[in-house]
Amino acid sequence: MLKPDVIAYFGDDPTRIYQLLQWLPVLERLDQVHTVAIVLRDPETGVVAEQHTSLPVLLAPDFAELVELYDQLDPKVAVYCNNGMRNFQSLLNGRLLHVHINHGESDKQSMVSNNAKAYDRVFVAGEAAVQRHLAGLMELDESKLIRIGRPQLDLRPEPTLPESERRTVLYAPTWEGDAEYNDYTSVDVFGPAIVHSILGVPNVRLVYKPHPKVTTSETPAIRENHHLVLAMVADAARRDPGAGHVAVTEGDILAVMPGCDAMVTDVSSVGLDWLYLRTEKPIFITDRHHDGERLRQEVPVSRCADVIDGSNLAGLTELLADRLDHDEHRISRAAMRHHYFDDVRVGESTDRFLTEIVALVDLRDRLIGVDPSMDGEVVSA
Repeated sequence: MLKPDVIAYFGDDPTRIYQLLQWLPVLERLDQVHTVAIVLRDPETGVVAEQHTSLPVLLAPDFAELVELYDQLDPKVAVYCNNGMRNFQSLLNGRLLHVHINHGESDKQSMVSNNAKAYDRVFVAGEAAVQRHLAGLMELDESKLIRIGRPQLDLRPEPTLPESERRTVLYAPTWEGDAEYNDYTSVDVFGPAIVHSILGVPNVRLVYKPHPKVTTSETPAIRENHHLVLAMVADAARRDPGAGHVAVTEGDILAVMPGCDAMVTDVSSVGLDWLYLRTEKPIFITDRHHDGERLRQEVPVSRCADVIDGSNLAGLTELLADRLDHDEHRISRAAMRHHYFDDVRVGESTDRFLTEIVALVDLRDRLIGVDPSMDGEVVSA
């Protein structure tokens, strides 16, 4: 019978499975050290997951089935890549250690919640995340916060953009979130204007890569502007076939970044992925709330970026062209990368992740009195 040491629990439907997919290669690496299985609650999510991993995918749609599955598996550590409401059904199990690993590193308000207190450990990227948690939560045990960097960014997917002699500007907006407080998208307020501005830069190639949930949004303004942007990109590509303008609505954005020279994005994990991987390249952050001081305080990456709002949108074409020629923020971005990711170099985050999970597997055995040297036998008191 399958007895995984580690389970990756995911309780949501397929519209959020992008949160899990980015972790699968890292979990497959972990499986070489400690056996890993994926535990899902939604059958449709299971169909998608099985197409992307060789790891065992187990389904437990009902709570009673989840309890029975855990009794059979007796896992040692559970990892969670989001704060879905159904996580708490898994957290009821007291025979394993629960670790929140999240699905990105960003300055969105949703990155910090009291849910963090429910887990035995919370893996974070670096100093910025620690400060974010301490500032946003009361009575948080700081020792729960474990700095590991961003293992997903150690992956090197095959670049998807063809090489171009043109300078490439990536527009990568986020989605509108579940509530107003967590709405950072530029699609409904600035989207078409940003695309128009990028297309106005001489000798430019535009790449539009929206968040997966932008493409399925049911919010009218998001849906309408997304389709308008798609039409604008398609029209620009028809008028100038050699430019290479393209909309990429599927696949891994990390495979798009290597072919780009600058990025326009919103407050999201994508901006920090760019800061980590493409530190030497300009970044532009949108501010739909038109509150520059708040953005500066709550979104440190904005201090080493050009901020776009309604007051300066008209000059974006000129600003983009200037930054592509004269990058004034390069040195400050290097310092900001250290603030978010400490001194972690590309490749080290996965090692930190593996080390911490292995230690937790061993800790769980000690806590319940299992002696690994005795093939898992329980040591009597």
